Amino acid sequence: MTLLAGFFIHHFDHPRMMLVSKPLTGDKYGTWCRSMTIALGAKNKLGFVDGTVTKPSARKATELAIWQRCNDMILLWIVNVVPSDIQSSVVYLRTTKEVWDDLKEHFSQQNISRLFEIQRDSARITQNQ
Repeated sequence: MTLLAGFFIHHFDHPRMMLVSKPLTGDKYGTWCRSMTIALGAKNKLGFVDGTVTKPSARKATELAIWQRCNDMILLWIVNVVPSDIQSSVVYLRTTKEVWDDLKEHFSQQNISRLFEIQRDSARITQNQ
């Protein structure tokens, strides 16, 4: 693997940077996910969360170090906008791909529960209501 443009971190990028204006909440996961996808795409870092930029082998020490630096920066960007109870679990995952997938699984389950509640409530509505 050659060094990709996605491995570059601009000097304006820093760990406390907020890529999106609103933090992640369970009922707004879809909007948050889309906003983060756009922001990460604009920074040429989307490949880290979608898995297309993979971790180099240990034999390529320089590439591995640069990849790790980018991965850690993106991990902090994500951790900074998730609720504190979620932060404590995702911060121990090693790659941004693992964090991204974990958040998707966690919040998709909440959305399925909420969808069921909405469907159940709408089924109970009668014409007089």
